[in-house]
Formats: sequence, C-alpha cells, structure tokens
Amino acid sequence: MTRVFDPSDIVEIAACAAVGADVHGWRAKCLQRLVRMDLPVPRSFAIAAKAVRAMAQGARPEAQALSALFANGSGLVSVRPSAVNPEWGGPGTVLNVGINDEKYQRLAESHGKDAADAIYLAFVQSYAINVARLDPDMFSESGDGALTRVLSAYRAEMDEEFPQDPVRQLTEVLRSMARSWDAPTARMLRQAKGAPENAPLGLVVQQMALAVGPGITGSGTIQFVDSVSGTARITGRFRGQTHGTTRGQGGETLYLTRDERGPSLEELAPDVFAALVSHGRKAREKLREEMMIEFVISDGELAIIDAVRVQRSSRAAVRIAVSLAEDGVIPAQEAVMRVEPRALSELMHYQVDPRATRDIIAKGIDASPGAATGKLVFSATAAQASAARGEACVLVRRETAPEDIRGMHAAVAVLTERGGMTSHAAVIARGLGLPCIVGASGIRIDARARMLRVDGRSFKEGEEITIDGTSGEVLAGAPEMLEPALDDSFNKLLDWADAERDLGVRANADTPEDARTARMFSAEGIGLCRTEHMFFDEMRLPIMREMIFADSPEDRRVALARLLPIQRQDFAELFRIMAGLPVTIRLFDPPLHEFLPQDRDGIRELAESLDLPLSNVTRRIEALSEFNPMLGMRGVRLGLTVPEIYDMQARAIFEAAIATASTGEAVVPEIMIPLVSARREVEIVKNRVDAVAAAVRNETGQDFTYRLGVMVETPRAALRAGDIARHSAFLSFGTNDLTQMTYGLSRDDAGRFMGKYVQQGVYDEDPFHILDEDGVGELLLTGAKRARDVEPEITISVCGEHGGNPQSIAFCHRAGLDYISCSPFRVPVARLAAAQESIRGRQAKIS
Repeated sequence: MTRVFDPSDIVEIAACAAVGADVHGWRAKCLQRLVRMDLPVPRSFAIAAKAVRAMAQGARPEAQALSALFANGSGLVSVRPSAVNPEWGGPGTVLNVGINDEKYQRLAESHGKDAADAIYLAFVQSYAINVARLDPDMFSESGDGALTRVLSAYRAEMDEEFPQDPVRQLTEVLRSMARSWDAPTARMLRQAKGAPENAPLGLVVQQMALAVGPGITGSGTIQFVDSVSGTARITGRFRGQTHGTTRGQGGETLYLTRDERGPSLEELAPDVFAALVSHGRKAREKLREEMMIEFVISDGELAIIDAVRVQRSSRAAVRIAVSLAEDGVIPAQEAVMRVEPRALSELMHYQVDPRATRDIIAKGIDASPGAATGKLVFSATAAQASAARGEACVLVRRETAPEDIRGMHAAVAVLTERGGMTSHAAVIARGLGLPCIVGASGIRIDARARMLRVDGRSFKEGEEITIDGTSGEVLAGAPEMLEPALDDSFNKLLDWADAERDLGVRANADTPEDARTARMFSAEGIGLCRTEHMFFDEMRLPIMREMIFADSPEDRRVALARLLPIQRQDFAELFRIMAGLPVTIRLFDPPLHEFLPQDRDGIRELAESLDLPLSNVTRRIEALSEFNPMLGMRGVRLGLTVPEIYDMQARAIFEAAIATASTGEAVVPEIMIPLVSARREVEIVKNRVDAVAAAVRNETGQDFTYRLGVMVETPRAALRAGDIARHSAFLSFGTNDLTQMTYGLSRDDAGRFMGKYVQQGVYDEDPFHILDEDGVGELLLTGAKRARDVEPEITISVCGEHGGNPQSIAFCHRAGLDYISCSPFRVPVARLAAAQESIRGRQAKIS
C-alpha cells in the first residue's frame, strides 16, 4: 500500500491551522474563515491537492490517517471538492460515508427506521453509481424495501457484500473523486471556464450533521441576493426531515420568509432564521462576497455546512460588485476586477420586441438569455466560415462537444436538440454570453441535407432564424428587436473602469446608427469608419457603377460629383453625432469589381442602365476581376490609379467639417489611408489631400484642421513604419488584414481547417479571434517602436476586431498603444478589459 498522507497532506480546519487555498482549495479556506467567525461549522478536514493527484494516479491513503476523520462525531462524513477556483467546479458531493449495517441499526433505534433507511439508501445508490460505476438504472429504487433491493443488486453485480469498513468506503470515495477530476470531460469543462490543464483539486471531509430527528429538523440553503437580478432579497429553501437525495418521513419543503407563499422557516423557527440572517451578513462582510449558506437544523440546533459564492447571471454579477463597493465592503477598484469583461455582453443583448409577430417553430430550455438572429449553420466549421465572411449565424447541433467550442465562439446563438441546463452547450453558451436554447426535442436535424425540420416545416442552411434564449422559443425569420436596457450599476461600474484605465477606447462605426450606439456606450471617438459601406446603398450604387465605367478622369469626376453631396452628408451626420470627438475615416478600400454584378441577369440590367452593349459591359467586368482581390487593386493602390475617388472623399470630409463647425462643434477629422506598404504611397496621397484642403479653404474662406494617418495592414508597412511615420499623424494597425497577410491565410477559408490546427497544437488559438502575440504582435511592436523612434508623439492604435477581445486588449495595453477601436457593442467589454489590465499593471509594479 502506497503511503500518501504525510503530516501536511491532511489538516483539521481550525482557526489557526495552516490551510491555504493554493494547497487545499477554496472550499477548505472558506470553511476556515467561517470557523474564525465562530459560526457553528461541524468538524472538518482538508486534504491537500498533491495527495488527491497521487490518488488519481493509483496511490492509496493510510487507513490510520482516515480513521481519525470519523472520531468524535456521528460516525458519518461527507466529501466535497475544493478546487483552487470555485468556478472550476468539481466532482459531486458524497454524503453519509461511513454508514454500515451496525450504524444503520443504531440510527434506526435513535431516529426511526425510515430515517435510517433514507441515509443508508442514499449512500448505497451514490457509491454504486459514482464509485463502483454500476448501471444507474439498477439503483434507482425508492419506497418500501428499496434498501434491501439495492443492497442485493450491489451484491449480485460486485460478487461481494456492500463494504462495511468506513475507512474502505472513504478510501474508495476519495480515489473516485480524484479520478473523476482528471477525466477528459471534467478537464474540458473546467478549461472552458479558464482553468489550466493540470488544475489542482483539494478535498474536504466533514463530519455529518444529521438532518433527521425530532423537532424542527432538516437541511436547506439561504442567500441574500437574487441570482438573476442581483437585487437584495432572501431566497432559498428548507426541506424538513431530509437527508442526501432521499426524503425522510414527514418531509416538506418550506419557504424561508413570511413574504413567500406557504409555511416559512421564519415563522416556525424565528430564532434559527434570525441566526441565519446574522451569519449571512457576517459572511458578506468578512468574506467580502455574497454567499449562499448551506445549513442543517437538528432539533432546532443550527449547523453551517458550507458557504459558496452565490451563482449569478452577468447582470447580477455587475450589480453585486457595485453594491459591495457602495457599501464599503470592497473598494471600487476591486469591483472593477470582479466582473469578467465578456459578461457585459449578456447585459447588452437584444431582446425580441413583445409587440413583434412571433412565428414560433420550436421550444426548448432557455439555457442562456438574450436574442439573436442569424443564418442557419450545422457545423462549427460552417460557423467559423460564416463569421469570417461577416455573416451572423446560428449554430444548430444535436448536442455540442468540445470540438464545437470554436464554432460557438463564431456564432451569435446556439440551438441543440438534446441537453439540459448543465449540458455542454448550456454551460459554454452562458460562459460566452451567447443566447442558447437546449433540449429542443421537437426539431430534427438532417445533417446530410443541411436542413432543420420541425412539425412539417423545413429550413435550409443559410435561412434566417431567431433564438430567444430568454423564453426558450425558436422563431422563424428576423422579428423586431428591442435594444438592451442598461442599468445604473452597469454604468457606474464602467465609470469606475474609465477612472482606472490608461488605454483609450473608440468604436468602429460606419453608419449613424453605429455612431449613436458608440456614443451610448461612451466610446471616445470613432477609430474606423469604412466609407465603402456607404456606396452599396441602392440609391448610390448606380452612380458608383457609372463612375467605374467612365472612360476618362473627367467623366469619373462628373459621376463622383453626384456622390459628393451624399458623402458630405454622411460625414456631417457622423461629426454631429460624435459632437467633437475624433472621427477616423478610412478612404475607399475595396476593389471596384465588388460593386459590379457577377450573374448574367445582373450584367444585362447594368448594360441597359448604362446604355452600353452587353459585350462591352461583360469585357469591362472581366477586366476588373482579379485572381486574388485581397492582394489586388484595392486601398491606396486604387487611390493612386483612380485618384478622383480620394479627391472627392477628402473634399466631402472637409466640407462636412466646416458645416459641422458652423453649428458650434469643433471637428478635427482624421483621414486614414488603407493598405499602405511604401512611404511614397503616403507622400502622393498626402500631397493630393493637402491640395484639396487648400482648394476648400480658398473656396469657403474657412480654415480647418485635419490629421492624416495610415492603416497598417501589410507586414511591410509594419517593418517600414519609421519611414511612413514621417508623413503621418497616426498609425492604426488593421489587425484583421495584417493577420491574413502575416499568415498568408484568408479569413474566408480558415474555418475549414482552423479547428484541427488548434486541436493539434499548430496554433494555440484562432489568430483571427485572439491576436497572435508571437507573430502579428511582434510586427505590431516593431512597427510601434520604429514609428516612435522617428516621431515620439505619433498616435498608435489597433482598429481590427481584436480590439474587442480582452486578451488582445491586454497585449495592446502592454504594447503602449494609445487606443483600440472595436465594434460598438464591444466597447463596454473593451473599457472594462482595458481598466483591468491597467490595474494589473500597477499591482505588478507594486509587488
């Protein structure tokens, strides 16, 4: 027998004991704090993580060390997991360890046969299923004679009597829990919650306070905030005369307070209830957290079994952190650190407008709240490909598995045919803040045909559906949505975050609606306005096509003159909404063929509208087509070869700035040149923009200021940033294209193999989701340093979607960037993530 426990491997949890969360886990440390508060905690012991790991590898503890755990108590113990971080979970609690025929007889004599049956039956069932790994269906007995039947079933399956030695029982329970912690499924679930691969687990052994007997007896839980809203409210349940998972004789469920309907513990045992409330307040103050207290009452005597952090929604997490800070329990800075940045996404989810027509096609379990509309996809690969194209998608699976996690990252919502509130899909979706419905048993998925079938209706891949994760309803189409309602706690937390952060946060906004959303979330300006999106409007597209087919620069200018007032109005509206905040406008970027039809009918209609022969139009479209448009005639290359486009846009920007300034808002527009790779490109464009500015000043008699900068999207631009900086007021790294060009990888195609690459360890993460610090990050650091060596005051930022990813934001902060820019709905996430990184940086310097 291998010796496991030395003196430091097991320790009684006393006020002065050497119990550490890093050695024995959070539950052990929490129980010690309850003991120090003089709360009535039963005798408890902590087993170190290193001993648990040894047991998982086959070692057995010494019998003498375990036998001491049963002394001076009821003779029964419970075993609970004690991970370093409570969010990582752990194996289920095992109760009533140590029960055998002899103790059963004593319990029957002292508390009655029904109570003894309940205790023994609960343990035999738990042991058979979780330790001996026998078929659960064989041990689901209840009612009269159930104990005899399950003991017989155990004997038949194991060819031995049920273990009678308490030490043997405890040994096998401990080893089973240790092995369970190391199982692949358990490892995957905790890794999804941020745990390291080899996360340690301690165990807590506690002498049982029996919830059977005369008088007011039973077990329950109590908490003092609502788990969903975070508002102050006493909730919980008390089950009289219960033990384990089996009800004892005469058991009933009581409410806790008089405010709830039905009999309450507050009425039947006011002194016990008052003690619970007092213990709860003390735990909140001393543990600096909202806790759920697990308790047992034995004939009016209260025992505190455990206290765990209250489970909470994202909305509740924010409100609880703010409330604790407002009450002086924690400082505001700590409140900022307690909220996971991604959790804010859930508070910002759209909801289906209750006035909208709801075409309900299926119902399931509302596993994660919020609502989202997207195109149907049936695989993680398809979801990643859809996201790479910028298309919202809903991932539909029979049930999700670890290999689907990246597809869930890419989706806006998740729907599964199977599963419950603790299924993989539900757990992961809540962690990601995705609307999710599980257990929609009425749907049928035809993976081969890529089709969703329900009640005689069929929906093909690519068709739109809506997931209402709040109600659990699946809707056809795209109903009207209500914008999220953001409360005072949300805003106060972000105000505190803003006071802590050093990194600026702007928004990527192409439309007035985007700009208004950015202002609503307190973005400090627009870091990227993609002007090409403005030209796809059905009123503007014909003018754009006319310009493309013009035969001379003069003809192009004539066509663009018709776009000038429209573009000027676009920019004036953005300037007005942003009210003096900086607005960075990227000049025209995409290749011209994107504005032309590719199908025969579309080409014919274009020929008719331009009054040109079909053959001429076809030849022109073919001439503009490219083998690799991402690397072709786009960005600054188009600006140099068709300079009339940039001339028109620069004039529209300057005239809009003058018009907006006349209303009292000072505007300093920022003009950004895309896809630069050489200093001379910047010089040429800058000279033309300066010339347009001079012309506008002469024509209007108005002066204005502007800043001209470069979007760094090519590796060469990053490497030659020193040269480029001499002619630029700012550099903004477009990490989407920079990642594509660094890897030689198209976002549209990466989804086909990215999952396998990550699984095989080729890449640690999808580089389009989390910034590649080793490759793209090195280019960013190199470019920033070379630019600042030449121009120390130059502004440097990131405007790719990495700017909304907390991990990538942390890198940008460490890199010394001035600001990041992300999509409007990710601005609150970015504000909080930037603040947390600032706080961590200051704390690291102090330590």
